Parts: sequence; C-alpha cells; structure tokens
Amino acid sequence: MTNLIELHSLKKHFRLPGGWLSGQTKHVYAVDGVDLTIASGETFGLVGESGCGKTTLGRMVLRLIEPTSGKVMFDGKDITTVSKQNMKPIRREMQIVFQNPLSSLSPRLKVEQIVAEPLTTHNVLAKDEIRPRVIELLKQVGLGEQHLDRFPHEMSGGQCQRVAVARALALNPKLIVLDEPTSALDVSVQAQIINLLDDLKQSLGLTYLFISHDLNVVQHISDRIGVMYLGKLVEVGSADKIYNQPLHPYTQALFGAIPMPVVGEQRELKVLEGNVPSPVNPPSGCRFHTRCPIAQRKCQETEPVLREVRSGHFVACHFVE
Repeated sequence: MTNLIELHSLKKHFRLPGGWLSGQTKHVYAVDGVDLTIASGETFGLVGESGCGKTTLGRMVLRLIEPTSGKVMFDGKDITTVSKQNMKPIRREMQIVFQNPLSSLSPRLKVEQIVAEPLTTHNVLAKDEIRPRVIELLKQVGLGEQHLDRFPHEMSGGQCQRVAVARALALNPKLIVLDEPTSALDVSVQAQIINLLDDLKQSLGLTYLFISHDLNVVQHISDRIGVMYLGKLVEVGSADKIYNQPLHPYTQALFGAIPMPVVGEQRELKVLEGNVPSPVNPPSGCRFHTRCPIAQRKCQETEPVLREVRSGHFVACHFVE
C-alpha cells in the first residue's frame, strides 16, 4: 500500500506579537517536529488535549497554514515548495470538513450554491451539468432535491454537516481532513455522520485524517491512531493496540479516562497531576516529564525519539519497556 501523505520533521512556530522592548522574540511551538505517514485508503485518527497542535497539523497538510520548516509530501510530491498558482489543481484532491457546520457554510448561499462552489471555482463541469452533479452529491450524503433551495439556518446541524461533506466530495478528492466533524452534533446525529463517512470511504476509496477529542469515535472509525502532546507525536499504532494496550504514560491516562460501555468493566484510571505546560515555553527533554508518573532524570535532559517497540507500534518514551 502506497503512502498518500508523508510528513518529514514538520514544524509550525507562531511568532507572538510584542517582545521588542526586551529584545526577545517569543514563539508558540504549535507543531514541533512531526514525522508521519498516511497510506492511501487509510483513516488516521489524531487525538490529544486542546492546544496540542492537532488542527494546526491538519491545516499544514492542506497548505492552509505554511509550515515553519519540514516537508509535506502529497501523493509523492513535495507540496511545501509549490507556488499558490500551481497548488490549485492539487487542491482538487484534498478537502476539509470543519468542526462547526453552521459557521463553515455561508449563510447567504443556498445549498445548491454551496455544493456547486468547488465545481464552478475549478471549472470542471459545463454549466448544465452542475445541478445534476449537486443532486447526485446530496443523495450520496443522504439528502435530496428538496434541500437544494434551503439556506443553512433552515436545516439541522446534522443536515448542515452532510452538506459540508457533499461539498468536500464535489471534486472527487483523494484526501479529506476531518477536523472535529461530529463535536458540534447531538450523539445520535454523530453516529449517523460517522456511519456516513465510513460508507463513503469504502465506496469512494477515500483517505481520512480524522481529528477529534472523542476517543471512542476515533477508535471506532480509525485504522491507526496518533497521539499528540504539546506539538509532538508521542505514540502511533493500530486503533486496537492504542485503545486496548496503550504504552505511553500520557496515552494510558488519556484512554484510561474513557467510561467502559459494559457494566462492571473498569479501566485503571490514571489521573494526571498538574497542568499542560505552555507551548510558548515547553519543558526540556521529554515534554511530558512534568506530569509523568514514571519520569526520571533522563526524561528532563534528553528528548525521546518516536521508535518502534512492537510491530507497527511507535512510542516516544525512554522507559516504555
């Protein structure tokens, strides 16, 4: 299986305003050296606490945010060096579905105009072919012709998210970045959207980068999962291994907090002490050592590398064994 996405030492440091009086420039180390591959047809789930860099990473993959350094390889091509003009045909093959469907859809446009916008922008169909294509896309996501003339405020949150998915599918992309696509929806609607995304992936051969706080959802839909902490990946592995046998202390605490669906079953709850350090001034060595229950002096001095400790299971921890 070939890799659709390859990230090499990817970094994004946001410069903070001010600092000229002291002569020191401060940065937010949002993403700080990520190496990652996503295979064609794979769903890769990305999890972590708020502010760990998940969304920034997803937007750098799409070149919506320019990286500070590193490479983004898409379908074998380094797109970090491609000009904005030459990115246009590449953008047909990569799309995004945002967190809040109501804020990501224009309130001034009807559904037909919203879904047709990528088709007209990229000029891929004749004018008389656009409406039938829009109807076809709406049917793919469980909507119909009766929704064509509706505005976003006239539909439910779940229907709006289906419209957003239809818009993302309009140009037959290879990759879709899903940034918290169900967090603004009711639980019953979340299940419908997740099942829809799963069906579309199977029928259209899509590749997903699925960013979410909902660990149960990520485990359900993902083939592999990556866990981020303060701008770095600390563990990567298959969904089953990460969910059932997490190795990094942070991952163990993260997944240990999930309520078990079966009465009587219980995980070992590992409550983390302290707060997440500031991404402006991250700790030296292992960034998790300030909250880690097994941290030793080496953790403060030396940064662990993401290494394979089991087949296909990578962990950044000095004492994982």
